[in-house]
Amino acid sequence: MLTLPFIVLTLLATAAVPSQASEKLSELSKDDSQWVMPAKNYASTRYSGLDQITTENVDELEVAWTYSTGLVAGHEAAPIVVGETMYVVTPWPNKLIALDITDGSKRWVYEPKPARAAQGVACCDVVNRGAAYAEGKIFFNTLDNHTVAVDAETGKEIWKTKLGEINRGETMTMAPLVVKDKVLVGNSGGEMGVRGWLTALDTTTGEIAWRAYSTGPDEDVLIGEGFDPFYAKDQGTDLGVETWPAGRWQTGGGTVWGWISYDPELDLIYHGTGNPGPWNHTQRPGDNKWTVSLFARDPDTGMAKWAYQIDAHDLFDYDGINESVLLDLEIDGKPRKVMVRPERNGHMYVMDRATGEVLSAEEYGFITVTKGINLDTGKPIEVEAKVPEVGKVTREICPAPPGAKDWQPSAWSEKTRLLYVPHQNLCMDMAIAETSYIAGTPFVGAEVEMYAGPGGQRGRFMAWDPETGEEVWNIKERFPVWSGTVVTAGNVVFYGTMDRWFKAVDASTGELLWKHRVGSGIIGQPVTYKGPDGRQYVAIFAGVGGWSGAVVSGQLDPSVPFGALGFVGAMQDLPQFTEPGGTLYVFALPEETTNGSPANEIGSAPQDHANTGLAGRVVEN
Repeated sequence: MLTLPFIVLTLLATAAVPSQASEKLSELSKDDSQWVMPAKNYASTRYSGLDQITTENVDELEVAWTYSTGLVAGHEAAPIVVGETMYVVTPWPNKLIALDITDGSKRWVYEPKPARAAQGVACCDVVNRGAAYAEGKIFFNTLDNHTVAVDAETGKEIWKTKLGEINRGETMTMAPLVVKDKVLVGNSGGEMGVRGWLTALDTTTGEIAWRAYSTGPDEDVLIGEGFDPFYAKDQGTDLGVETWPAGRWQTGGGTVWGWISYDPELDLIYHGTGNPGPWNHTQRPGDNKWTVSLFARDPDTGMAKWAYQIDAHDLFDYDGINESVLLDLEIDGKPRKVMVRPERNGHMYVMDRATGEVLSAEEYGFITVTKGINLDTGKPIEVEAKVPEVGKVTREICPAPPGAKDWQPSAWSEKTRLLYVPHQNLCMDMAIAETSYIAGTPFVGAEVEMYAGPGGQRGRFMAWDPETGEEVWNIKERFPVWSGTVVTAGNVVFYGTMDRWFKAVDASTGELLWKHRVGSGIIGQPVTYKGPDGRQYVAIFAGVGGWSGAVVSGQLDPSVPFGALGFVGAMQDLPQFTEPGGTLYVFALPEETTNGSPANEIGSAPQDHANTGLAGRVVEN
């Protein structure tokens, strides 16, 4: 017979395992020779302490090796580096490929063979944003709504769990995050009337531990007694039902296809939710909770600690799925535990991550639809004249969807204490019309025409000081900057452009230091790691596609009215600058440089590997 002390000790030991698992993964993420999760660490800083590549020698970077996927859809994933192996996930058919980090030789390929139906109904493009590592496994999602765990050494499938229905237009494109003994994943398909959710799976068995819906009754949203929103607008019972017309919450969107962060000290995960459906806001009067919202949740149970609706009754497809960068900053002379979020609505939110209070929300993009954020209420101050009406074209809506910044992740430097933000500069004219919900088909009800914002450039890459709420410098680009970014202790920031340039700039000044022209436009996420030869490497996927590259990739469902939504109009000249085609590029300094030869002097001209064309210009503010 078991004694009570034995049972208690056993339970305590069992409870400690998940915490130890998170601590181990957290420590692993601090090893700069590796890159074990898409955002580098739980705080989503995408900062590396490697400093072999510096502002003085970065212009000597050369291609170390490449790997072609043979696919033409958008390549958005960040490579994962564990030990001496790199893992990459392709767009559909979502192959997981293990490569040797020193020369790119293929070790194994896992092919999940997702349903072919996924090709016809995905919004937007058949992309995938990467994998995550934990406990000797690689976790990733397939387009047809499966999460898979694969043995990191052998490529053998350990488990595979179905989570959604492709025939309803539901897909999965996000990169997972592993916290404790849970792998966290969400769905896509807000433009198809899909009901959004975040799901936690057991890392060992693949069984569903909990699911939190973005719409519906509190029981489904996982809101209970411990729920404590900071603002009155987010307080109440069953708001996920009461703020919708009868039954509309069931096809209301709020998909969770972006980024998740985790604070081990507060033991909270943070995630955002997508746009409501349809885009025609007159068909869904009310605040439409909990779409375009930010949640803090208990990772063990999924129960919400607090929530903040960024844009109630979203008018312009301003999904709230962007990254939450968790930082300890000095705000108004006091240390605060904050999260920094460059939102689609053009405001840079700095929030108390324990309570959900908005501390500041300065403009970082050009905005015509609001006049700021009321910090007392947490609400945007709307410009009435920009609210779309049926039978009328509303002009000069800025920013245009998908906002001042889409899913492409920013990076934070511990050295400069600046946030580096790739984003777009687009406006639009919009007309809305009645639409009907048919499962698996577009549920939009809008036509828009997009065009470049002020200055004529459609993209910018900027450095932002979140403590002062000011832009430090920015680089203007011809096309939206849809690549993610990474910053290093060598004071170098890397990012890519849709006209095929991979660039390195000075993290302090924005000065262009080096660029290399690749085979296709870049919408991927760069990472950096150290090889067994002691050299620092930088890796990036090239391969234009996604919504941003629809006009080039041609991989979108022809029934989805993206031409009507205006993106083709905004990007119609892109085919003059790029073709589709996925290739992984890995760069390093020459061996003689890393072995001690003198590097180029500071101030030497950036190294070009092709004709420069119209390169971006640095503008000092």
